[in-house]
Amino acid sequence: MRPLIPLARFRTFAEGLDHPEGLAFDADGTLWAGGELGQIYRIQSKGRVREISRMGGFCLGLTFSRAQELYVCNFKLHALVRMNRKGHILDSWERCGNRKFKTPNFSVFDAEDNLYFSDSGDWKEANGCVYRLRKNGRVEVFAGPFAFANGLALSADERFLYVVQSTRDNVLEIEIRPDGTAGRPRVYASGLARVPDGIALDAAGNLYVACYASDNVYKVSPRGKVQLLAYDPAGTMIARPTNVVFGGPNFDQMFLANLGRWHVCQAPAGVKGQLLANQR
Repeated sequence: MRPLIPLARFRTFAEGLDHPEGLAFDADGTLWAGGELGQIYRIQSKGRVREISRMGGFCLGLTFSRAQELYVCNFKLHALVRMNRKGHILDSWERCGNRKFKTPNFSVFDAEDNLYFSDSGDWKEANGCVYRLRKNGRVEVFAGPFAFANGLALSADERFLYVVQSTRDNVLEIEIRPDGTAGRPRVYASGLARVPDGIALDAAGNLYVACYASDNVYKVSPRGKVQLLAYDPAGTMIARPTNVVFGGPNFDQMFLANLGRWHVCQAPAGVKGQLLANQR
């Protein structure tokens, strides 16, 4: 398939990061990223990188709350960590009841300040799940098991949670019932070769999926049609992409974290992204 966005439209936005995995924009429009030694980076609009904190471990998904506190999934620490914008750790969670976290990976807030976060479990073992951190600080199991649960996204009306299964090359759709329980998962998009990782939604309801092992990004329509959005055959600009986020002055730029290298790249998406809970 010919990609919808030619590779020539991508440019390096920021470089000098330590194999970035997670990305998140705060309410001020500033991009934050994580590193493989537990670094937290703040990246100014012109791409200037500043290391704010180094917690150890390996930072995966990053998500801001409406209070502009940063929640970090750190899989080597087996923890979900809450920190302020100065990099000070405020709280952390390592278990749900007697169940210890294995691989906290990605998270997303709803409008009620509940945080859904994936625990991928073990590679090639269908023992991943999605937890929900309530605003009172209590962690509960929301859904699972899944085959390496990874990226998450909430529909605009928050009726559905989308969950990547990295080792099945697909994305599941799970209804969030009015009582807060999970409906039966269904395959929303499949054939996402290879190893889908992070996802994001645009304002029109299209889902964007970054694939780690194939250096590409897919676009999935609300009806489930899969199109190749971007691809790098050399794996140098788009290099083991993990997370995709929307930002920029008009919120119509797509940013990719490249775990295989040391930079974040950017391209015009041609559509505005869906606002997250901390941006509304």
